[in-house]
Amino acid sequence: TNPGFVVRITQAGLDYAHQQGIAVLEKELAQLKMPDISGDFRIRHVGKVRYEISRLDLRRFHLPYSRISLVPNVGLQVSISNAFAEVDGNWRVKIHFIRDHGSFDLKVENIYIKINLKLGSDTSGKPTIDTSDCSTRISKVRVHFSGKFGWLYNLFHSAIESRFRKILESKVCENVVSSVRRELQPYLRTLPVTARIDAMAGIDYSLVAPPTTTAQSLDVDLKGEFFSLAHRSAVPFPPLALAFPPDHDRMVYFGASSYFFNTAGFAYHGAGALVFEITDSLIPKDIDFHLNTSTFSAFIPQLEKMYPDMLMKFRLSASSAPFLNIGPGGLSLKPVVDIQAYAILPNSSLAPLFLLSLVSNVSAVIDVKSGHIVGSLKVGRMKLSLKHSDVGTFQVRTLQSIMNILASNILLPRLNARLDQGFPLPLPDRIQLSNILVRFHQ
Repeated sequence: TNPGFVVRITQAGLDYAHQQGIAVLEKELAQLKMPDISGDFRIRHVGKVRYEISRLDLRRFHLPYSRISLVPNVGLQVSISNAFAEVDGNWRVKIHFIRDHGSFDLKVENIYIKINLKLGSDTSGKPTIDTSDCSTRISKVRVHFSGKFGWLYNLFHSAIESRFRKILESKVCENVVSSVRRELQPYLRTLPVTARIDAMAGIDYSLVAPPTTTAQSLDVDLKGEFFSLAHRSAVPFPPLALAFPPDHDRMVYFGASSYFFNTAGFAYHGAGALVFEITDSLIPKDIDFHLNTSTFSAFIPQLEKMYPDMLMKFRLSASSAPFLNIGPGGLSLKPVVDIQAYAILPNSSLAPLFLLSLVSNVSAVIDVKSGHIVGSLKVGRMKLSLKHSDVGTFQVRTLQSIMNILASNILLPRLNARLDQGFPLPLPDRIQLSNILVRFHQ
């Protein structure tokens, strides 16, 4: 299935996310719980030594050098090098009848960690992430015992260091796997699969396939489909292939196809939202114009005889969902609107007067504001035709100026006020966009 919406995260975007992730991992590793260690060891000319290492306290764990890499068709790889840690604790030994205890300091240097992350999606269309592989290698461990016989115990430090190395290597990867599941996976699940827009419609942002990695980017294909909250019906047109331009300079790219925008028209049309009623009370006070039969009798003389000095109402409705096109110059659409005119009788009932068809060239300007796609419409040339009349024939073109007034002063401001509220982008928690650039491609 082709996506209606695509999110592309470049190496620059991954590097930024990686900085935040490493800071979290560093805090997690600094809280590692180390087990007590005990055992026996033989020292030449001394004999059997029984030792216990307890109350291990990991004071620091630093990850100064790390990078994240894209592994094509596999996922992501995080490489950490020259990490170091410091541990202190207590020791206790028994040599024959001699018992002693004290403290020790342990420094772990040149820690290398490699983490492979596999990306996927679950049955609900949410993204998933897990650790597919983790390895830790520690090059240097140095332990120093202090105490009355500290010099003696430093003789068997190699055995202690070896055990520390194995335990820490195991613990680091255990912690990495746990941190990915406990921190990263829940965070990814904050990506909204369904975004409610208003009381009528929502957007389906579920993944249509697992994320894919190339040498330059991580691409996430989303359904990108508006739907009616009252009754979701199948969209009668398929999403076309969305070809992304080969740009990788910015951190993140969002690609919305014409399918994305056209499902918005389909959903709102199906929800009955593309119906507008205009009455005299909606006309701005600074316009010297009233929506009544006296005004229109100048163009349709018989109105004054049939319905003298009565207020009027216009009901505008789209007979079908508007279809939008995207080109290098921007977005354009050519909606067909039915305009039914009524006279409002003294008993408040409506008498049908005439039915017009309006076809207009409309251009749309798209921007992004506060994580929402916002827009505004501009109406171009309008063409009127008479579909039906209950008041006899008349010259439709004489109503052109009135329709221009109604469109530019009433209908357009209402539509643009709604578009200015925008539609939410698929963003996980705590993400804000900046330095936004909007481009259009054929």
